[in-house]
Amino acid sequence: MEDVCEGKDFSFPKQEEQVLQWWTDVKAFETQLNKTKHLPEYIFYDGPPFATGLPHYGHILAGTIKDIVTRYQTMTGHHVTRRFGWDCHGLPVEHEIDTKLGIKSREDVLRMGIDKYNEECRSIVTRYVGEWEKVITRTGRWIDFKSDYKTMDLSYMESVWWVFAELFKKNLVYRGFKDVPDPEIMVTFPIVDDQDGASFVAWTTTPSTLPSNLALCVNLNFVYVKAKSKANGNIYVVAESRLSELSVEKAKERTANGGLDDKTKGTSGKSESSAAAYEVLDKFPGSSLVGKKYVPLFDYFRNFSDTAFRVVADDYVTLDSGTGIVHCAPAFGEDDYRVCMENKIINKGENLVMPVDDDGCFTEMITDFRGRYVKEADKDIIQPVKASIVVILKRLVKSGNFTHRYPFCWRSDTPLIYRAVPSWFVAVEKLKDQLLANNEKTTWVPSFVKKMQEIGPISRSRFWGTPLPIWISKDGVDIEVIGSVEELESRSGMKVTDLHRHKIDHITIPSPRGPEFGVLHRVEDVFDCWFESGSMPYAYIHYPFENKEYFNTNFPGHFVAEGLDQTRGWFYTLMVLSTALFEKPAFRNLICNGLVLAEDGKKMSKRLKNYPSPMEVIDDYGADALRLYIINSPVVRAEPLRFKKEGVYAVVKDVFLPWYNAYRFLVQNAKRLEVDGVEPFVPLDRATVINSANVLDQWINSATQSLVHFVRQEMDAYRLYTVVPYLLKFIDNLTNIYVRFNRKRLKGRTGENDCKTALSTLYHVLLTCCKAMAPFTPFFTEVLYKNLRKVSNGSEESIHFCSFPEVEGKGGDRIEQSVNRMMTIIDLARNIRERHNKPLKTPLREMVVVHPDAEFLDDIVGRLKEFVLEELNVKSIVPCNDPLKYASLRAEPDYSVLGKRLGKSMRVVAEALKAMSQEEILSFEKTGEITIATHCLKLSDIKACDVLVIIDLQPDDSLFEAGFAREVVSRIQKLRKKSALESTDSVEVYFKSLDEDVTVSAEILKSQETYIKEALGCSLLHYSMIPKHAVVIAEETYKNVSNFDFQITLSRTALVFNEKAIVDLYSGNAKYAQALQVYLLSRDYDNLKSEFQQGNGKIKKEKNPLFYAGTKTLETPISSSSSSLSQLFCSSNN
Repeated sequence: MEDVCEGKDFSFPKQEEQVLQWWTDVKAFETQLNKTKHLPEYIFYDGPPFATGLPHYGHILAGTIKDIVTRYQTMTGHHVTRRFGWDCHGLPVEHEIDTKLGIKSREDVLRMGIDKYNEECRSIVTRYVGEWEKVITRTGRWIDFKSDYKTMDLSYMESVWWVFAELFKKNLVYRGFKDVPDPEIMVTFPIVDDQDGASFVAWTTTPSTLPSNLALCVNLNFVYVKAKSKANGNIYVVAESRLSELSVEKAKERTANGGLDDKTKGTSGKSESSAAAYEVLDKFPGSSLVGKKYVPLFDYFRNFSDTAFRVVADDYVTLDSGTGIVHCAPAFGEDDYRVCMENKIINKGENLVMPVDDDGCFTEMITDFRGRYVKEADKDIIQPVKASIVVILKRLVKSGNFTHRYPFCWRSDTPLIYRAVPSWFVAVEKLKDQLLANNEKTTWVPSFVKKMQEIGPISRSRFWGTPLPIWISKDGVDIEVIGSVEELESRSGMKVTDLHRHKIDHITIPSPRGPEFGVLHRVEDVFDCWFESGSMPYAYIHYPFENKEYFNTNFPGHFVAEGLDQTRGWFYTLMVLSTALFEKPAFRNLICNGLVLAEDGKKMSKRLKNYPSPMEVIDDYGADALRLYIINSPVVRAEPLRFKKEGVYAVVKDVFLPWYNAYRFLVQNAKRLEVDGVEPFVPLDRATVINSANVLDQWINSATQSLVHFVRQEMDAYRLYTVVPYLLKFIDNLTNIYVRFNRKRLKGRTGENDCKTALSTLYHVLLTCCKAMAPFTPFFTEVLYKNLRKVSNGSEESIHFCSFPEVEGKGGDRIEQSVNRMMTIIDLARNIRERHNKPLKTPLREMVVVHPDAEFLDDIVGRLKEFVLEELNVKSIVPCNDPLKYASLRAEPDYSVLGKRLGKSMRVVAEALKAMSQEEILSFEKTGEITIATHCLKLSDIKACDVLVIIDLQPDDSLFEAGFAREVVSRIQKLRKKSALESTDSVEVYFKSLDEDVTVSAEILKSQETYIKEALGCSLLHYSMIPKHAVVIAEETYKNVSNFDFQITLSRTALVFNEKAIVDLYSGNAKYAQALQVYLLSRDYDNLKSEFQQGNGKIKKEKNPLFYAGTKTLETPISSSSSSLSQLFCSSNN
């Protein structure tokens, strides 16, 4: 393996760019596909994004989820074709052209010509393809851009036609009406034949819909009142709880129509004063109002009088605003349309009178406002600007401003207008039972999004899209649906090379009734984009015109993933179409992610600039860090994520740097073996490592097997949100337990064989961890793998060509549990020390560990004892299996677990738990469950104290010497760090007492010599032994450390010569002798040491000078070869 740099010098973004270039050079993705082509297919459907804008975090999130799953499936033995797709049609493209060309209305497009307009749209569709490919590739996603599919391709559009034709053949298509997105006022509607002359009061925030009113809606379950104004005698009907919302009216004369005169205004008041201003005459349920007729505001729809202008009921009426009475204008609201249709005020499938044109202006039908933009007409409807509509002010009870959410166009930032337009629908109600059955065959993650809903209209009155293949006769009798290009050519006799509107709108089909009935023309609508993308499983491979066998073998697909905002659009359309066509679900597994918001919780906006660009984050911290940040967040559970750039940095700091340091520690110590003259590091085989007798080796091997088992289990269930936290915890344990507690073994201080076993264990664990993490962090694992594979024969060239690790037997639950409890003990003991101001350098005599598990206590005082003693600096551990000897037990409910489950019963259960006796708690622990107030509780429902720790904090003079030795070691290690020395850097450490009596500290350090040498990896030398030519790296003085003053000096390891012997070597020539010493001192110490060991301690020269090594003398023969003086080693520390 090659040496590696320090963590602070490792640039994650630059390393990723190098990996990207290497992937390109070796054609890694193509190679992976070729290597797996003989394996079973895993079908992944990639929902097509719009190509008219740059990719944002939502795209990166969904793309990362897709990349993780498909990489994992490849590693577990599948061939995964991954083709990128583009949604080329629809409003986003048209909006770009409208803005570019200044198009304001539908008429502008027709004047320009649909052909020119559509070609303008086509010209910009792929404008950002290059940027998309750059960003998506930079995030590490492997997907085929060269073989991408586009919804505007002829082959794709033809398959969409086939899908629709099949639905039509099955009588699953119909024409109906659907909404396309639209000052607070209360208006009276006099009740016909009411004996008191009362009026209904309805509330609206869209006055522009009032001219189209056809009904009033109440809620059957609400209580309504008839209330009389004490000021002027007006009588109104409203919901009882909303009476306080009526205005406090002034005492004015009533007008003939029961409203206020044109100079009377209602004034808002507080609830108390409003309610007190009215006398309640009667109370009645909402059901009693159903069917009552009322006088409409306008007479534009008087031809509907037989069925309209009456009260209906529906649950969508609420009491959170308004009067409890809603005015219904079916041309302007989804619920309005539904309620009026259900109550036979309008009929399904019939042409709905539409008072607003395609540009959002009132038609000739609304004579008083014709040609006016509806939102601009709001104020004119309220204000009596025309004598003909002065009646509305007389019916006005209350007016004002109301702040509420209102839909705005996502691109132009202008208010949307809701109006019903004739549209084509799939008859989903006919498929309901089969849809529900098919949905049960699928796995949705998270499960709460698994709900089937209506998919809405499948047509749009637009220009740039796949045209509906419907040809209709002028009288509407003949309807022909075309399912292919070949059929259209055959029926029309014309050659077809493009299916867009401007290429086929002129094509006619002869009437099947004969020439006398003329020809059929295509309807003007195009398909909704969701229908196009929902046809993707068939259209992207041009089914059924091509790839029949491939499709039939591999349908339904295995996996889809998109955002929560795609649920109703794409997921449900996929399911509806596949059910209608094949009576099967379209997919087997689905991951639905939440929305990525700006840090302030608002939607990310380029206009507001409230988020950092994805490339900025990647350039700063790397794509792997971004991937791990978004995957290890609530957004993978379909919850929102407030994106914070600092969170990505935290991933680098808390995950990647510790992981890298563990890897670097392995490489450094493997390279040290070579420097020390041992053969280059080659890891022991896996079987040998698994059978290691070392307890930490056993633990990390077991933990690695548990990791592999868990990742396979959760990834197979598509629960990415559980996998990443587990992986991160494993990396944390690897670096903070295995590497940290094993430093002596890994550095070779416990013998060469033990060192190789530890290094081999760490090697195999890192290799397995890299393979398990490869789908999540493809760059970093590739960097590590490329170096790790150099000591492993026959390994794959890339980690992404490797198989996912197999589970090699069951992990050892006991050793894993014991080590976890050991870490709990260490954390508890550290907390005790901190609270009582007892630093770790202060030795303590005894610690008692209390736990009922005898096997764990055996481990903690047996094979894990040395780690606890060293980490906590205590001299002995006393086990105790009686929890009641040192503490009393108390049951405490876990509210976070039980709260949602128990609801109102939580209080009763909590009180019962807290009142449990010691015996009841012990019995509960033994049986594992208990029933309280009919609720069965498990141990996991209770906050548990797993282990108890008691420490003897009494001072003990006998521990003073050990404490002083730890203080000295601590300061030496801090000085090494301050001097930027690496753990593998070899230095000499000198101690100089500054006390009057230097013997006291000397005797203490001598008594602690073994501990100091183990901790430092070298002896602590007396200052008098430092060579005169030593290179001092650092020197620092310390005062009053355990009442001692001393100086620590760090120097480069240096040679010490027997000068007389060297002079004798050159027959008394002092100049030659000095030159030899200068040469040897100029040599690199580690290289010199290695060459000395390779020469078995000898270099050949005429005579044998003596070289001193501290207190040890080495005799080294010297040869007569004047050019081979490099084979020599001697130092003051060996």
